[in-house]
Amino acid sequence: MVNNARLIKEAKRVLRIESEAVKTLVSSINSDFVKAVNLLYSCKGRVIVTGMGKAGIIARKAASTFASTGTPALFLHPAEGVHGDLGTVMSRDVVVMISNSGETEEVLEIIPAIKRIGAKLISLTGVANSTLAKNSDITLKVAVKEEACPLGLAPTASTTAQLAMSDALAVALLVKRGFKEKDYAFLHPAGSLGRKLTAVEEIMRKGTEIPVVNGSDSMETAIVEITGKKMGCTAVLDHSGKLAGIITDQDLRNRLKSDKNILKRRAREVMNPNPKTISKDALVSEAIRMTEEKSISTLLVVGKPRQLLGIVHLHDLLKL
Repeated sequence: MVNNARLIKEAKRVLRIESEAVKTLVSSINSDFVKAVNLLYSCKGRVIVTGMGKAGIIARKAASTFASTGTPALFLHPAEGVHGDLGTVMSRDVVVMISNSGETEEVLEIIPAIKRIGAKLISLTGVANSTLAKNSDITLKVAVKEEACPLGLAPTASTTAQLAMSDALAVALLVKRGFKEKDYAFLHPAGSLGRKLTAVEEIMRKGTEIPVVNGSDSMETAIVEITGKKMGCTAVLDHSGKLAGIITDQDLRNRLKSDKNILKRRAREVMNPNPKTISKDALVSEAIRMTEEKSISTLLVVGKPRQLLGIVHLHDLLKL
């Protein structure tokens, strides 16, 4: 019977081996890595990622990561490739092959066809002088000292290294492309992530929903607007219709303590001339960050020059 202490010891051993495998990769990032990134960046077609068995699972994940970060990519099963799926590969594509040994039969079988098609080939392999490496345009070495499997059989540390290196490629390529949060949001419209990456313009209140008064309006009018729109504030516009400031519930409470004649004032006399604003193109995640950092419940959405476009309330953000 294996006791709990043995299980914990074994788990820690696996994590140490796999973390060391990834750490070792750092020293292998060199000019070949840069060449690989540049080749992927200049690709006029798609990135075709392939691998067999466990490496194939890593290849599927790599293709998904490339696609979600702005690089058109798909997974090609090598065994299916020799039975017709190589028809998806075109001369303008770049093929990324993943094989720890570099001698995986199913992977090697499709190399001649890829060469005939004219697609470029990048390999991720643990053996620099393998058949796969020798037939690649660029080889990235992902060798590991040992597998975490105690039998030395199941791919463990080697697949972790493959995963890390493919992520390094995808992220470096993302940076080179100048891929931004807005681009990521466009490709991820669903789920909680998609909602956080929604543009402020899509959730802001606008038109008659915006609490707004003119700077010359009385404070009585301003209070009615604050109460009626139930946003805890009102925007204040100047004589030209541009945003001049904001009056919040907190402003009123603070002013009442020192100004008994507040109801006789004009909105411009009471307003805060430095309201917290955000662009309509900003992401909801940015709006959430601002409300948390500033400890505020509303943000005025503005265009240039100081054009009031809408308002976002903390409740609108929380609904997402």
